[in-house]
Amino acid sequence: MGSFPDLFSYNLSRDYKWEKVIVKVKALNVQFNAFFYFYLMKNTFKDFEEYFLSFPEKTQQKLEKLREFIHSIHSDLEEYIGYQMPAFKYNEKPLVYFAAYKNHVGFYPLPEAIKHFENDFKERKYKFSKGAVQFPMKEDLPLDLIKRMIEFRMMEIDQKKS
Repeated sequence: MGSFPDLFSYNLSRDYKWEKVIVKVKALNVQFNAFFYFYLMKNTFKDFEEYFLSFPEKTQQKLEKLREFIHSIHSDLEEYIGYQMPAFKYNEKPLVYFAAYKNHVGFYPLPEAIKHFENDFKERKYKFSKGAVQFPMKEDLPLDLIKRMIEFRMMEIDQKKS
């Protein structure tokens, strides 16, 4: 079951029917993880406010600061919830996503931006992966870096459009 046993193992191990389904799905060589990943990603938050309210006040303040800052970069960005996270669109294309976790804010500017700013992440000792960077909750948001990543993404979207 790959990376999902933590989410499902308790219920699945107690429900024989689910175990049969898992075996059948694996036997069909279907990506079980992908199936449940997209099943779980069904939007349940209607908007940013609803998402923010699901966190403690300190986290809400950090998320609201990030939201306001992103809007200050470009006034015509569209807010939406995508993959259960607050996100922004620029020219009808996904610009960035972000999400709160216990110890960090995950920022998702898509893989090309991550690759482009990899040295900045290493220099500042941020954890990052192919599509995300983690900003520790205990630290201030790196607004200068966030601005550069957003401007990079906007440029990337504009170039693909033309």
